[in-house]
Amino acid sequence: MKIARFSHDGKIDYGIVDDDALVVLAGDPMFTGFDTTGERVPLGKVGALLAPVIPRSKVVAVGKNYRDHAAEMGGEAPEEPLLFLKPNTSVIGLGDAIVVPPQSERVDFEGELAVVIGTIARNVSEADAASHIFGYTVANDVTARDLQQKDGQWTRAKGFDTFCPLGPVIETDLPAGAVLRTRLNGELKQEAPISDMVHDIPSIIAYASSVFTLLPGDVILTGTPSGIGPMKPGDTVEVEIDGVGSLVNPVRAPK
Repeated sequence: MKIARFSHDGKIDYGIVDDDALVVLAGDPMFTGFDTTGERVPLGKVGALLAPVIPRSKVVAVGKNYRDHAAEMGGEAPEEPLLFLKPNTSVIGLGDAIVVPPQSERVDFEGELAVVIGTIARNVSEADAASHIFGYTVANDVTARDLQQKDGQWTRAKGFDTFCPLGPVIETDLPAGAVLRTRLNGELKQEAPISDMVHDIPSIIAYASSVFTLLPGDVILTGTPSGIGPMKPGDTVEVEIDGVGSLVNPVRAPK
């Protein structure tokens, strides 16, 4: 099932994707379930598909979680998940612009699978991890690569406003064998099966929840495969995951 967060008629609603329409939900399904209002909104009348979730506390990200990406960064994949945080103010949705900050001379795309947490998770086991997942969406872990190297830690490089596109929807069931692809101006740059991750989703959730409590609406970015590269104003970047959706964002300079 695909869940969208969208604007129409001057308001923001949640809806279940049903062919060419959205079945409007009574509230945020993460908290109110899947009761519907009876209203259907044709996709052609939707104002915009918004970021499907705004994390209530944090975006947790995992670095170097594909061996080929770790190698292209000049190292090996860590034995344990390498965690860092992105602020929720970095989140944007489908079609929103990634803004290249004036502090950086190189901003990179990093296509990723994102996991949306649905229930409070603290010290959960790998066996129980799935019960805390609400669904999955597509992410772009945008990174100011020069600032990452300059700072020696990743907060500033990963944390600018617009540096965490999410969308277009939340898929409650991740298809088996899903492949991630990233395209820049239509040219394929990244392609890898999700199964290539070094640390899988249950182990990431178990590890992260042993450090800090995961709250409903928190998002976990699971790492990017090789093929990362720079974007510049005027470019368009697309991250696609089979069965989940395609996240497209233009890149622009600050106004």
